[in-house]
Amino acid sequence: MDHWKVLLLDVSNQPVEVIPWWKAIEYLFKGKADIVHEYDDIFLRSEKLTIKLPSIMKLRKYFRRNTKVEFSRYNIFYRDGWTCQYCGEKHKTSDLTFDHVVPKSQGGKKSWENIVTACFDCNHSKRDRTPAQAGMALIREPKKPKWMPKMVIRMNESHPVEWKDYLYWNVPLEQDPA
Repeated sequence: MDHWKVLLLDVSNQPVEVIPWWKAIEYLFKGKADIVHEYDDIFLRSEKLTIKLPSIMKLRKYFRRNTKVEFSRYNIFYRDGWTCQYCGEKHKTSDLTFDHVVPKSQGGKKSWENIVTACFDCNHSKRDRTPAQAGMALIREPKKPKWMPKMVIRMNESHPVEWKDYLYWNVPLEQDPA
């Protein structure tokens, strides 16, 4: 039962987060959210009550989202698109590291403007040098993003099909054949 999740929407039908089923029930009984869609064949039963498990719920009140972009490992990878900023190749998270554009030994700081995603080979080639000193060019100058999505969900077989209508902004667009 622990694997059942509920998509929580804000008052404008934008995804806020995916919550566990028990938290969804708590929101329901506290009057914080309403059910938008239910799972067809999953029921919660008690001595006095039987209800279908919600798959999508909508908050009743507006809340202010945190607009501050956190300086985090995930957000750096997200900003750089999981792409090495020197060779331009896309990699899995486990095949990437971070590089100080201006090395710490040369006064470089840990900031949005000085940290980029790099593959191990490029990071090793650059070593303790600036890109100019190493003869390597950055694909994009690093800067602090103005915004980051609150959440990113990619649809897969394990998500209820009903979620698709609310998550279509996060689904990669299909390209025309070349």
